[in-house]
This record gives sequence, C-alpha cells and structure tokens, in this order.
Amino acid sequence: MNQPLYAVYGASGCGRGIMPFARAQLAREGLSADRIVFVDDGAGTAAINGHRVLRYADFLKEPASLRRIVIAIADSKIREGLFNRCIADGVHAWSVFAANIVVMDDVILGEGAALSPFVTITSNIQIGKGFHANLYSCVEHDCVIGDFVTFAPGVRCNGNIRIEDHAYIGAGAIIKQGRPGKPLIIGRGAVVGMGAIVTRDVPPGSTVVGNPARLHFLKD
Repeated sequence: MNQPLYAVYGASGCGRGIMPFARAQLAREGLSADRIVFVDDGAGTAAINGHRVLRYADFLKEPASLRRIVIAIADSKIREGLFNRCIADGVHAWSVFAANIVVMDDVILGEGAALSPFVTITSNIQIGKGFHANLYSCVEHDCVIGDFVTFAPGVRCNGNIRIEDHAYIGAGAIIKQGRPGKPLIIGRGAVVGMGAIVTRDVPPGSTVVGNPARLHFLKD
C-alpha cells in the first residue's frame, strides 16, 4: 500500500534550513525519513543532506497515497506561484513547525507555513498562507499578517500590527506596537531592511531602512 509522500520545494539555503525540522515533524508522526524529499528542477544532483532530490514532474509521478509540500522559496511572488501550481496539480499544502515553537491562544495560521526553531506567536493573531518565520522571530498579540509574508531571523513584530501580502521583514527588524483600532501598517510588498526600527506605517511597495526606519530610494 502506498504511503504519503512529503516534500520541501527548493533545495537552496531556505529549503536546507527547513528540511531538518520538517523531517523531525514526520518522525513525531511515525513516518520515516525516506518519505520526504526535496523538489528542485535545477539542483543538478540526486541527493542533498541524505534526501532524494526530484524534479517536480517526477515528484508527481512517484507512487503515493497523497502528496504534501511546503514551498521553501524566499521570493514571495515565486512562492505564491509554486503554491498555486501545486494546489492545481492536487498536491496539498503542508505546514511545518519546529518542535520548540510557542503558539498561544486564538491563532489562525494559513496553509503552507514554515515556522523555524524558537519562533513565538502569542495570542489573537491571524496569519495568511505561505508564511515564513525564520529563527527567533516573534509575533505579538492582535496582529494580522497577510499571505506569503516573510520574516527573516530575529524579527520582533509587536502587538496591533497589520502586515499586508508579500511584505518582507529583514533580520533583526523591530516593528513598534500599534494601538487598538489603529494598527501600525506594513503595506503590500513593502521591504523592511535588516535591523530597521519601524515606528510608523510603511507604504505599499516601499523599502525602509535605519533607526528610525525611513524610506530608502535606490540611486541610478
């Protein structure tokens, strides 16, 4: 009888960082490590870190009672495209969590999340699809986070914050707490630079850097 087959889509740094806790999650569910693979059309090798690497088309052909996948691609637009492609092909979104994360009360978490070691999500929080929270990131109370948002390591997202789809929050960034009924807003597709201290709303599609964070304009 065929068993489920699980995959980490992407064998670069993001995928290799997710694979160990994805594998451990399967072990906690009583499944062996040979039921999880990397999917990567451009890896150019048959195995990485003890796991087979399959092209996407070959992953779809593998005998399995069902297929589940987490998209380990840092670029959120590519992540969304691959997520939707997998769903259209009958592959189920898979959320993977390190064993030592903390998730408190009334948290709604969308499909396909990847929560790395030491992530904390407190209470009364809503998070969309394809969320990546890297090492030591935290989300405080009463936050709303959209689809395909990425937190680099060590992000501090304080309470009453709204982060819209495809935003990227850089390593070590701190977002000031908003107020009930008037959340601090990080706009759709915005980028918060590494180590930035965000004290006010960030417009959609913009990049902010520094302390306090200010708009960054690229020079020609």
